[in-house]
Amino acid sequence: MKIVATNIAEPKTILWRGKEVQTGIYKFPVDQPIVLDVEDVVGDHVIDRRYHGGVDKACYLYALDHYDYWKEKYPNLDWKYGMFGENLTVEGFDEHSIKIGSVYKLGEATVQISRPRQPCYKLGVRFGDSRIIKEFIDSLYSGVYVRVLESGSVKVGQELLLEKENENGITIAELNMLMFHYQEEKHGELLKKALKDPLVSDSDKKYLN
Repeated sequence: MKIVATNIAEPKTILWRGKEVQTGIYKFPVDQPIVLDVEDVVGDHVIDRRYHGGVDKACYLYALDHYDYWKEKYPNLDWKYGMFGENLTVEGFDEHSIKIGSVYKLGEATVQISRPRQPCYKLGVRFGDSRIIKEFIDSLYSGVYVRVLESGSVKVGQELLLEKENENGITIAELNMLMFHYQEEKHGELLKKALKDPLVSDSDKKYLN
């Protein structure tokens, strides 16, 4: 899995329900490495730390491979990397095979797969269409947040390399399924597995309960 873009945001003020709100979702590619730190990406702008940044959401990754799917749905947008608010756009990333809790080398950093993205209204603002929220959830193309176990820089062309798989864990897609599409008759055993896994975040376990 190769890094194809490093993306950083400048704060932007938007109008939402008659009020001015700042957001950091407008990320765009930069031509230099970015530095992953324990709670955020150095130099990025995390506006609302109730929902963004922090140990379990230090850096957000999204798959290049999903871009064509969304371009078909929204062909009139000015498409650039960072459209989903991701810090890193990654080629070859697959939510159906990558497990929560697995550890990867990422440039000079070491990261652990932590939480799938739960989109808020600001994604709809960037796309100019609130329908993207439900479509994003239904697609299971969530991307993922990572915990940064060892800080370090990441640049375009470097790889996301598996160091230690959480062999008995659940995949990102499976956790998305539990959070948004749970059916007891289909997913009861998977739910038990997720709740027992110490590498599934406490925040997501509360959401599952």
